Amino acid sequence: MKKELLPSLLLTVLCLLFFSGVYTLIVWGIAQVSPNKGDGFITAANGKTYYTNIAQKFTDDKYFWSRPSAVAYNAAGSGGSNKGPNNPDYLAEVQGRIDSFMVHNPGINKADIPSDLVTASGSGLDPHISIQGATIQVVRIAKARGIAGTRIIALIEKNAENPLLGMFGPTKINILKLNIDLDNLK
Repeated sequence: MKKELLPSLLLTVLCLLFFSGVYTLIVWGIAQVSPNKGDGFITAANGKTYYTNIAQKFTDDKYFWSRPSAVAYNAAGSGGSNKGPNNPDYLAEVQGRIDSFMVHNPGINKADIPSDLVTASGSGLDPHISIQGATIQVVRIAKARGIAGTRIIALIEKNAENPLLGMFGPTKINILKLNIDLDNLK
């Protein structure tokens, strides 16, 4: 018994020291050389500050809508709904989002709604949607603001973020940045 107990205690102490000290310092060190020293990306608009790397809730017809959040856009804890694609509660929730989207965007076919506008991301805090998700909302926003849709499409093109190195991931758009530019549109 002594033969197994001593190595297991030693391993426990080594893991405790490594993961509570060394590993923490490594992660902290990497954060210090990253942009904004690991504090997130902050932007100011209308007298408020926002984190552009955390989703914000937009539901007014004059704004681009964000991706739904399984955590009610609460950055204190990220997470998905953990409901499978056949879960009746999940399917009802997605159907409710589709119905709401179609009420606010008349003339849109259900099949044309991008999935990122009706399903939450794994973290529940994804600040981006697809270009298709932004483009499908142009008619509603143009009507609500009384401006030409071409001006809104130009904003989408200006705010589009290309994939990492041009090949890793889809082209996406940050909704907070897009809506701030939309408010600043004259």
